[in-house]
Amino acid sequence: MFEGFLIAATTNTATDGTESGNTPAPETPAGDPAETVQEALSFTAKLWDQVTDPAMWWGLADTAIRIVLIILLAQVAIRIAYKVIDRALLKQKQDSGENKFRVKPRRFVTIGKLLKNMVVIVLNFMMLMLIISELGYDLAPLIAGAGVIGLAIGFGAQSLVKDVITGFFIVFEDQFAVGDVVQIATFKGTVEVIGLRTTRLRNWNGEVYAIPNGTITNVTNFSLADAKAVIDIPMSADRALDEATHLVAKSLEKVRDENTKVLGDPKIHGVQTMTTGEYTLRVTVSCSPNAQAEVESLIRGEVKRAMERSDALKQALAEEAERKAQAAEEEQARKSAAASSEIAETKTEGPGKPESEKIDAEKTPNTEDKPHSAQ
Repeated sequence: MFEGFLIAATTNTATDGTESGNTPAPETPAGDPAETVQEALSFTAKLWDQVTDPAMWWGLADTAIRIVLIILLAQVAIRIAYKVIDRALLKQKQDSGENKFRVKPRRFVTIGKLLKNMVVIVLNFMMLMLIISELGYDLAPLIAGAGVIGLAIGFGAQSLVKDVITGFFIVFEDQFAVGDVVQIATFKGTVEVIGLRTTRLRNWNGEVYAIPNGTITNVTNFSLADAKAVIDIPMSADRALDEATHLVAKSLEKVRDENTKVLGDPKIHGVQTMTTGEYTLRVTVSCSPNAQAEVESLIRGEVKRAMERSDALKQALAEEAERKAQAAEEEQARKSAAASSEIAETKTEGPGKPESEKIDAEKTPNTEDKPHSAQ
C-alpha cells in the first residue's frame, strides 16, 4: 500500500512537470543555487500535494481499519480457542472420574496452559503475517526465509526438538506429574518441575537431578496406585511361634487404628525363613502411594515395642518369682534354725536342775570322799 502511494506520488510529480509546460525547462548549470532552490520548492509543493490528497488519507484509513480488524479477529479467535480447550479438559476430567486410576487435576491444568500457549503463538504469528501483508510487503520471500531458518535450526538442534516433543507427550499422556515419586533410569526422587525440555527430580537427601526429556525412555511411577508394604520380622528361636504371632497381631491392630496411610488390614503370612537361631515372620499391608517406607518403619517400631514390653513383663515375673522363692527359703531356714535351737536346749537341760549348776558341779572336785593317804 505504501509502495503504491510512493509510486503514485512519483508519477504525479513527473506528469505535473510535463503538463505544466509543453516544453521542458531550460537546463541550468550544475551547482547553480537557483536550481537548488527550485528543487526544494518543487519537493515542498509535491509533499503538500500528497498531504492534502484525500485519496491518500482514504487509503491509510482503509489500511488502519483492516489492521484493527485483524487484531480484533485474532483476539476473538484466541478467546474462542480458550473456551474450547477449557470445555474439552473439563469433559475429560469428568470422564476420568469413572476410571479406576486416579488422574491428578494438575495434569489438566498443565495441559491447558500448554495448549493455550501454543494457540497464542500460532494465532499471533498469523496476525503478524496478515498485518505485514496489509502494509504492502510480499510475504513469499519472508516465509521462504523463515522456512530455511527453521530448517537450519531443526538440523542444528535435533536434541532440543526431541526434548520438546517428548516433554509434550509426557505431560499429555500423564506419565507422571509434579509431586510424584518416580524412577528414571538410575535416578529416583520426587518430581519438582516438568518442563518441555527437562524434568527435575529431588531425592530423599536433597540432591537435584535435571534430566533431558529426550533421554527418558523408561519411567517407574510409585504414586499412581496403592502401594504394598512387605515387612520381614526376625524372631529369636527361643520365643514360641504362637507368642510371636500374637505379639505381631496386637501391634498390627494398633498400627491400623492410628495411621490413616494404612488402607487395609495387615496380614501375617507365617514363617518365611528359619535357622537354628531365629525365624522370620512376613507381614504385608496395603498403604497409600509412596508410603511403604513410613508404614514399614511404623510396623517394625510397634513390633519392637511389643517385644520389649513382653520381655520386660517376663523379666518382672521372673524376678518376682525369684524374690518369693528366696523369701520362702529364708523363712524355711529361719524356721529350721529355730527348731534346731529348741531341740538342742531340750537335750542339754536336766530335770529340776539348771544346766549352769550342773556344769559348776562337774567342774568342782569332791575332796571329802578321797582317802587320807592321798591328802
